[in-house]
Amino acid sequence: MHTTNDLQALDRKFHLHPFTDHSAMQSTGGTNVIKRGEGVYLYDHNDRKLLDGLAGLWCVNVGYSCKQIVDAVTKQMNELPFYCSFFNSTTEPTILLAERLAKLAPARVNHSIFCNSGSEANDTAIKLIRGYWKLKGKPQKKKVLSRTFSYHGVTLATTSMTGLPSCYTPFDLPLPGFIHVPGPYTYGANNGMTHTEYGDWCVSETEKIIEREGADTIGCMFVEPIQGAGGVIVPPDGYLKKLRALLKRNDILFVADEVISGFGRMGDWFASNLWELDPDLITLAKGITSGYLPLGATMLSDEVVDVLNTGGYLAHGYTYSGHPTPAAAALANLDFIESEKLIDKTRDDTGPYLQQKLQALKNHPAVGEVRGFKMIGAIELLPKGGRAELAKTPNLLGAKASGIARSHGVIVRGIRDLIAMSPPLTITRAEIDELFVAVEKTLDAIS
Repeated sequence: MHTTNDLQALDRKFHLHPFTDHSAMQSTGGTNVIKRGEGVYLYDHNDRKLLDGLAGLWCVNVGYSCKQIVDAVTKQMNELPFYCSFFNSTTEPTILLAERLAKLAPARVNHSIFCNSGSEANDTAIKLIRGYWKLKGKPQKKKVLSRTFSYHGVTLATTSMTGLPSCYTPFDLPLPGFIHVPGPYTYGANNGMTHTEYGDWCVSETEKIIEREGADTIGCMFVEPIQGAGGVIVPPDGYLKKLRALLKRNDILFVADEVISGFGRMGDWFASNLWELDPDLITLAKGITSGYLPLGATMLSDEVVDVLNTGGYLAHGYTYSGHPTPAAAALANLDFIESEKLIDKTRDDTGPYLQQKLQALKNHPAVGEVRGFKMIGAIELLPKGGRAELAKTPNLLGAKASGIARSHGVIVRGIRDLIAMSPPLTITRAEIDELFVAVEKTLDAIS
């Protein structure tokens, strides 16, 4: 049996981690090796218990070791571990999952093409939208809008959409034709506007950018209903509807990136339902299987599919598009969410309770702002000298605070100078209390 030190040495020698400063990781002793999970808890290789306040990576909605999903995957692996959806063929779980998603999604969005991740789902959407506009006789509509502080993935195209300089600058991106418009990060703007005023300003600026670029050259805009990895940026009241109306007036397709917001975290199956966004496309991953197996989906409206179907052979897809085993995991995951009434619980009980616990911290001296919605939240952090001091050495407190929180037995995510949390939807009020005891100790250590 390998010791923790053995595994860390092997990891150091052979494994390149995603989104990691390897020099910094090795200077602190190496990787954290996670061994098992149960409910909302993880156990590392030294059997240390950690409450997972981030649900893996915003994804383990039903918690760890859900027997129903494990049993469904085992059954599918024994029956048919893999077959593709090429060659006019597919498998039963894939068909049933596509049907299930159509029943849950907004009325016009009834068709799914599957992939392996949120990055691939968004990349697929870009490609299909280009094909759509070409078939419509408008091939010039190739430009893609997205927002600052957005996160849409890490392929060349989706990194170009992602509005985080830390993601695109190291790779000399964005590519031409990808345009960032202001996202409603009111706290970050720090310009004296209210959240509603700043949201209106963002819409106004987006309209100016559309006029400058020419609506006839813009094919689509990608929008996370809540901007997750950008810092849990909750939209101002009315902002999303105004943005949606602007895009409709300019004949620009609206893509709802629901990779984080889908499957219950917002107290609904989709945030698009919650805020009546009427998207033309929806992109999905993460909570679709609760992270148990890789799966993404690009959902398309009837109108878009009707146009694409006039083009004959659809030359797009991946070897694992519609893989039956992740599809079986997704079906079992959706069954579990329904049977355990996790959406009702998130909407009416634990989601409001988590927000109540967040709000109780807003006057702490280490807190600049708290924000969130149902089962997702963030805390902007302040050093002892306050926001003026923060400006001298930005983007350090988040990582520091997440390390302190882990020392107190919980996992949160450090982003710039904030911490974010999105625990499994199965979390109880008592476990939320446990999470916030550690968070408060973390804030005390910073202040």
